[in-house]
Amino acid sequence: PAENLLYIADSAHAPYGDLSPERIRDRSERITRHLVEHGAKAVVVACNTATAIAVEHLRTLYSLPIVAIEPAVKPAVHRTASGTVGVLATSATLASPRYAALLARYGDRARVVAQACPGLVERVEQGDWDCVATRRLLHDYVTPLLSAGADQLVLGCTHYPFLRGLIEEIAGPGVEVLETGPAVAAELGRRLAAAAMLA
Repeated sequence: PAENLLYIADSAHAPYGDLSPERIRDRSERITRHLVEHGAKAVVVACNTATAIAVEHLRTLYSLPIVAIEPAVKPAVHRTASGTVGVLATSATLASPRYAALLARYGDRARVVAQACPGLVERVEQGDWDCVATRRLLHDYVTPLLSAGADQLVLGCTHYPFLRGLIEEIAGPGVEVLETGPAVAAELGRRLAAAAMLA
């Protein structure tokens, strides 16, 4: 709570899920350089797609703590009662080697069904969080996961928590919706404390 925050949304280049890996790495490198030049002592890559494509590259360039974000598959597979977990994410995140590695680590404990969600980031960026078009998109993306038996829905994009209420409404009371923000904040605090840099 005592930290000063520098934040870059990079809305001009959203959605990252539609960019090439090279473009995502370039944007991530430029943004990180800007943050470091303006005094950042740690960086949170608060984008699943940028994490999947660029975080390892960034860690080769900078020695400061770089905290990544990834879909909450691990807690979801531990919490599922039905044995099926649904993941809502961008196409780039789902196609990345990092997501494949995440599935390799935890996918044997439950059936993980992924759903790419083109168009959702744009709806959030435009502030259309509860319009007919957004509801239609979400219904089309969430319904197949529910039909597959998912009782855990993982929000695999940092834009999607803005739609959490609508997702919960569509999914119904028997489905838990998971996001990674609190876990990322806790990890950042832990890393800063371990490096004696916590304000």
